Amino acid sequence: MNDDVFDAGTRVRREVLGDAHVDRASANTTEFSEKFQDYITRSVWGSIWTRDGLDRRTRSCITLAVLTALHCENELPMHVRAAITNGLTPDEIGEVLLHTGAYAGVPAANAAFAVAQKTLSEMSQ
Repeated sequence: MNDDVFDAGTRVRREVLGDAHVDRASANTTEFSEKFQDYITRSVWGSIWTRDGLDRRTRSCITLAVLTALHCENELPMHVRAAITNGLTPDEIGEVLLHTGAYAGVPAANAAFAVAQKTLSEMSQ
């Protein structure tokens, strides 16, 4: 495997999600989850988030929309924080969730709004 891809993935993952999250994920990695963490770092962060075709703001918008559509409420707080890091405002995050609701359904957007609101409130404390 290409260590440059892993290193780039680790760098981008830290820039987007923060050192604390990545350190926590690394510390919680077990023999069972090690291959999955390697996959995430290489494939998602090292091969997708490093591409030139979209900026990080746009990637965050897409990620929020897909997580909302797939009802991935456990992943949303991390990516709401990442969206703020990538330059989205709370109002823009709301617009992404509202827009997603029109195409993925109101219940999905309703759950995402609740998670995002809680996360944004925690971030402002």
